[in-house]
Amino acid sequence: MFPELNDASAVAGPVALILLAAGASARMGQAKQLLSYQGQTLLRRAAETAVATGCQPLVLVTGALHESLVAEVAGLPFLTTHNSDWNTGMGSSLRAGLAAAEKAPQPPAAVLIMLCDQPLVTPALLRKLLEQQRLTQVPVVAAAYGDTLGVPAVFGAATFPALRQQGGAEGARQLIARYGEAVGSVPFPGGIFDVDTPAQYAALVRNSEGEKDTAGSNS
Repeated sequence: MFPELNDASAVAGPVALILLAAGASARMGQAKQLLSYQGQTLLRRAAETAVATGCQPLVLVTGALHESLVAEVAGLPFLTTHNSDWNTGMGSSLRAGLAAAEKAPQPPAAVLIMLCDQPLVTPALLRKLLEQQRLTQVPVVAAAYGDTLGVPAVFGAATFPALRQQGGAEGARQLIARYGEAVGSVPFPGGIFDVDTPAQYAALVRNSEGEKDTAGSNS
């Protein structure tokens, strides 16, 4: 069973975007938000992708590296909120991001949640998620990769009470799972590329360099 729904998820209105970047990257051994990929940091790349969606407001949730991360999105129209409880898990960052988004002059009818460590996310993918949620009026539309439904994902307003109650250790994936068959999805094969460890980052860079070599040989 999934939490009780109401028509709030179908109400047309502004969509906020919450970019989560609060973690300390313990498994990476350095701030993965600031790792370079194709000439940009992962955070800057994600932030520019977010801007391209046209969502308002744009909220950046920081934690362990607040000042460095704020500097990295300089010049972009982000509201920044610092999650002082970042070390308790993603749930606290989800709550902090939603609280910041709901302070906007016009409260959001939905929120798009994304991470900074999925560099293969594109504006086109995010627009597909937004469009499917608008057309289908389901409570959640999530990216589908492998056997996973996860972020980036759009959460309708009917899910906000559950978002506000997220435990620190609970992430977006657990919330998505609560809604079972009520969740819509958009294929995102690139979602299998995660950047949590040095080995994963090295593989991502090698894959990118391989694509450049292939493009060069075909030109």
